[in-house]
Amino acid sequence: MARILALDIGEKRTGIAVTDPLCMIAQGLTTVATAELLPWLKTYLESEAVKLLIWGLPKSLSGGDTDGTIHALNTAASINQSFPNLLMESVDERFSSSLAFQGLIEAGAGKKRRQDKGLLDKMSAVHLLQTYLNRTPV
Repeated sequence: MARILALDIGEKRTGIAVTDPLCMIAQGLTTVATAELLPWLKTYLESEAVKLLIWGLPKSLSGGDTDGTIHALNTAASINQSFPNLLMESVDERFSSSLAFQGLIEAGAGKKRRQDKGLLDKMSAVHLLQTYLNRTPV
């Protein structure tokens, strides 16, 4: 069965989450240096069936572009060019980082663990993916 992959694209790191084979539950997969994202995706897509890749589109509270918007758009365009047969969809990522941070607090993560930017990026990808799954019949 094909999975859904989610990316929380940042300038330095990209958090990655994936669904279970039934596409019901999001789980954190890894964090990759954004500069290494395309080779990582190539390797992953060769070993796993992915039916959809969702990626977070940074927006300001008012819905306008942020500093990260252009970077995310350019990265998504590079992915689309490298993997033209991969279905891709953007999702609004407003609040994903703050909700991921809050989730770490609620899970009892200590201060040092909450300061791990890679973990926060991965958890942001989980939040993006689970939000997508909750609102979209798969």
